[in-house]
Formats: sequence, structure tokens, C-alpha cells
Amino acid sequence: MKHMLVVNVRKCLGCKSCEVACAVEHSESRDLFTAIQEKPAPRTRVRVGQGEGFAVPLQCRHCEDAPCIKICPTAALYRADADSPVVLNQDQCIGCNWCVLACPFGVISFDAQGRTLLKCDQCFERVERGERPACVEGCPSGALAFKTADEVVAGKQAASLVQIEAGLGGEDA
Repeated sequence: MKHMLVVNVRKCLGCKSCEVACAVEHSESRDLFTAIQEKPAPRTRVRVGQGEGFAVPLQCRHCEDAPCIKICPTAALYRADADSPVVLNQDQCIGCNWCVLACPFGVISFDAQGRTLLKCDQCFERVERGERPACVEGCPSGALAFKTADEVVAGKQAASLVQIEAGLGGEDA
């Protein structure tokens, strides 16, 4: 079953640990102490956005009907199957920026030199090994989770039941 990154905004501290974990995961060494000295420096595929009194990690939502895939003229952006994340074949990317313009969430970007496309790949290699994405692992507050749609629905149903029960206040129905 397809997994998705789920954010609990109330738990996000804005600490950017997810950014660091992502950058390290996508570095050459995959080691924090070595990665900080790599040239070019590793880049994150998640950014913590700051709102008025809240913070939220922003990364590719891996849309079911992904506009970035549709608009890519070289098929550099693709998914292996319907349940797979949107990933990039860097060798096919021509740097046209159409995917950047098409992304409804504004989470696709290029590196400082404008040569390397940066977007979340849900750490698909980690997931294939049975691990969670690096941003989820690195989140100290549990604001990020990696869940199936069924798990998300079950959580919402449980929360609704708690609210209903609280609203009953012990009164006879």
C-alpha cells in the first residue's frame, strides 16, 4: 500500500532537523560529520516553512496525478508504478524548469548552480530496506510520520470519536 508523509503542524518545532537528515541522506558519505565538509555541500529536499506562529516541513507530496510528470518533456520525472513516489532520473533532466512551474506546492527547486533538480524522493531506497524516510527519522518531536492512507483515516476516525465523546459530557443521549 502507498505510504505518504504526514505532518502534524502542532508538533513541529521548526528545528530543521528534517532538513539536516534529508541533506545527510542525500550526501555522498551519508554521514553527518563527513557530509558537512563535502563539496558541493549536500542539499536538502525538504524545507521548513515559517508561518505566523507555526512551522511546517514542506516537501513533494507525490501527487497521484503529478503535474510535474505530465509536463516533463524528457520523462526525467517518473514513478515506477502507481504506488511509487515521483522520482528523478538526473541524466534525463535538461533543466527546463517546467516542473518547478507546474508544482502546485512549490517544493521542486534547483541547486545554486541551476544544474541539479532537488525534490523529495521519499527516500525510496530506505523505504525499500524497511526504514522510514530520513526526515521522519530525524524529527525529534514526531511531527512527521510515514503512513498509509488507511492509517491516516483510522487516526482521523479515532480523533473524531474522542471529540464526540468529549462533547457528550456524560449526558444521556
